[in-house]
Amino acid sequence: MLKKKVGGFAIKNESLKLAKEVYKIEMECIREMEDYFDEASFVKAVELLKNAERIGTSGCGHSGIICQHLAHLLCCIEQPARFISPAEAVHGASGFLQKGDVIVLASRGGKTKELIPIAEICKAKEVSIIVVTENLDSVLAQMADVVIKQHVNRETDKYNAQGTTSTTALCVIFHTLTTALMEETDFQNEQFALIHPGGAVGERLNADK
Repeated sequence: MLKKKVGGFAIKNESLKLAKEVYKIEMECIREMEDYFDEASFVKAVELLKNAERIGTSGCGHSGIICQHLAHLLCCIEQPARFISPAEAVHGASGFLQKGDVIVLASRGGKTKELIPIAEICKAKEVSIIVVTENLDSVLAQMADVVIKQHVNRETDKYNAQGTTSTTALCVIFHTLTTALMEETDFQNEQFALIHPGGAVGERLNADK
């Protein structure tokens, strides 16, 4: 087994090779994602999010973690949002959402069984459903008001199993939505400075006050 010594430590040559390939795999995925960008679906999703009084996000596993990120991004641009745990959603947490609100559900395969009851609740409450998935013919996609296509070339690990590239792809989709929302709502830097006084970003934004 060939190894490379770096700074007194040793690592397999194959480990270094695989690690460096991560950049190539994920960059290719992001480049390819633009080919799947559906303007009609994107515009409808942005409009629904813009007009919603409340926004819920939900997903399982890695998708759930990125949905938490989306909820935080939305709050940072003063679009009230919260992550709704799939476990808690069917035990009352779905009460956060009312008629006219929006739920964003992320499921790469589009058939995550924990999310189907959430979609059913939202349909009954007349909450608009945005689904992000690779499978446009999936159960969740069929239940959605808007479907955003997720594209993944392959995961970065050798078994093509870990939620790596798929997590990056989902993150990029959420970044496109929040970037457009900032423009559509005319969100101003002064608003961000008020709600984000902490950390280096807060110091920079409030430096001239």
